[in-house]
Amino acid sequence: MRKRHLKLIIILIFSLTQLTFAGSKSSTKELKNELLGRVDEKSQLLVEVSDALWEYAEIALLEYKSSKLLVGVLEKEGFDVEREVAGMPTAFVASYGSGKPIIGILAEYDALPGLSQDNTAFKKARIEGGAGHGCGHNLFGAGSLGAALALKEVIEAHKIPGTIKLYGCPAEEDIGGKLYMARDGLFDDLDACIAWHPSYETSVDVRGSQAIDDLEIEFSGKTSHAAFDPWKGASALDAVEMTTFGINLLREHVKPTVRIHYVITQGGKVPNIVPEHAKLWLWARDSTRQGVKDVVKRVEEIVKGAAIATGTSSKINYKGSYHEMLVNLTGSKVMQKNLEMIGSTTYMDEEVAFAKRIQKETNIEQKGMICEINELEDHTKDPEGGSTDVAEVSWVTPTLHLSTSCAPYGIPWHSWAVVSSSKHSLGYKGMFLAAKVMATTALDLFLNKEVLIKMKKEFKDKLKGYTYKSGIPPGQKPPLRVKNNP
Repeated sequence: MRKRHLKLIIILIFSLTQLTFAGSKSSTKELKNELLGRVDEKSQLLVEVSDALWEYAEIALLEYKSSKLLVGVLEKEGFDVEREVAGMPTAFVASYGSGKPIIGILAEYDALPGLSQDNTAFKKARIEGGAGHGCGHNLFGAGSLGAALALKEVIEAHKIPGTIKLYGCPAEEDIGGKLYMARDGLFDDLDACIAWHPSYETSVDVRGSQAIDDLEIEFSGKTSHAAFDPWKGASALDAVEMTTFGINLLREHVKPTVRIHYVITQGGKVPNIVPEHAKLWLWARDSTRQGVKDVVKRVEEIVKGAAIATGTSSKINYKGSYHEMLVNLTGSKVMQKNLEMIGSTTYMDEEVAFAKRIQKETNIEQKGMICEINELEDHTKDPEGGSTDVAEVSWVTPTLHLSTSCAPYGIPWHSWAVVSSSKHSLGYKGMFLAAKVMATTALDLFLNKEVLIKMKKEFKDKLKGYTYKSGIPPGQKPPLRVKNNP
C-alpha cells in the first residue's frame, strides 16, 4: 500500500512540475512583444551605429571601419565572429546559439562614390567628391544588427534552440560580395534567410529583382599621331563608340524589361594620340537570367562587329552575374503578418516638412512620407528595375525580403536626397520597423517547424532540380583594394 501511495505522490509531483513549466512558458505573442521591446531598448545604439556608418561612407571593399564597428558590437554582445570570409577583408559571419534551425540575417554597409551629402534638406556636399550612403546601407547594416541582437537576447533568455547568423556583406553596389560568399558555401547550412532594404514605401517584396550580367569590354588598337598620320593608327576609342552606338540601336529591339547601361572607363590619354586602349563597363539586366544571356549574346556580336570595323581587337571580361530573386511566398506571408501586427510608422509635423522640402528640391510632388503598409503584390508581375546580390542567396536557401519607408516618397534613389534622409529620424524610423519585422519573422521560423517545412518545399519546387551555379568565373578572386584609413 505504501508503495502505491509513494508512486501516486511521485506522479502527482511530476504532473505539477510539468504544469508549472507549461505555465511559465511564454506564448509566441508574448515573445514577440518582448522582441519589440528589446529593439526599442537598443534604438539609441542603432542610431549611433547607423550614424557612424553614414559618416564613414566607405565604398565597396573599403568598408574597414564599418565592418570593424559592427563586429565589435556583435562580439561584445556574445556573438562568435569569423572575419575576412570569402577572400574579402571586410566580410564576416557572426553566429549565436546552437543547433537547428539556422536562420540568417543579411547586413550591408557600403556607400556609393561621389554622393557625399550633409543631412540637410537641400543639396550640400559634406566632402567634395566624397562618397555617401545614397542607398541607405548605413540603415541596412544597423537595422539588421538590431534584429540579430534582439533575437539573441530572447533566444538566450528563453532557451530557444537554434542558431542566428548575421552576415556582414560588403560591396553590394559594385562586385556583389554575396556572389563570392555564396560561391564559397557560406549560406549552405541555412534553413532560411532574411534581408531588408530602405525604400520610400513599406512592403514585403514578392516581385523579385532583375538578373544582371557585369561585363568589362576592352579594345586594343595602334597609336599614331592624330594629325600627322592618323591613317597609321587603329582607334580603340572608335571601337568603344561604335559599340555604344550599336547598343543604343539595340534598345529598340529588346523587351521592355531589359535595362542596359554603361560607362567609358578608359578612352585615351590626350587628343593628339590615336588611343591604343579603351574600355567600356556595361551592365545588362532583365527579369530572368536567361533573358540577360540573350541580351549579352547580342552585345557580344556588336563588340565583334566594332572590332572588325575599326581594325582593333576585342576582349570581354565577364566580371559576374546575378540571378533574379527567387521569391518564397510561404515565408513572405508570415513576414506580412508580422509587418501588419507591428503597424505603420507615423511622422511628426517637422519630419513631414523635412520630407517635403527634399521633394521640392528634387522636383517631386510634395506628398511627404508614405505611411501605409502595402498589401502583398501580384508576384507574377515582372520586377521593377534594379538588381541585388541578395538574389544569389535566394537560390541557395529560402529567402525573405522587406522594404521599409526611410525617405520621402518618389525621390530619386542613389542621390543626395537618400544620403540626407539616411541620417535623419525619417530613416531611423524605417530602420526600427525593419529590425522588428525581421526579428519577429525569424522568431516564427525558430518556433514553427511547419512553416519552415512549407517554405523549403516551395523552394525545392521552384528550383525544379536546378543546382545553384555561381555567376563568377572559376578561380576569380575579389579585387583587393588599398585600405582607406581603416
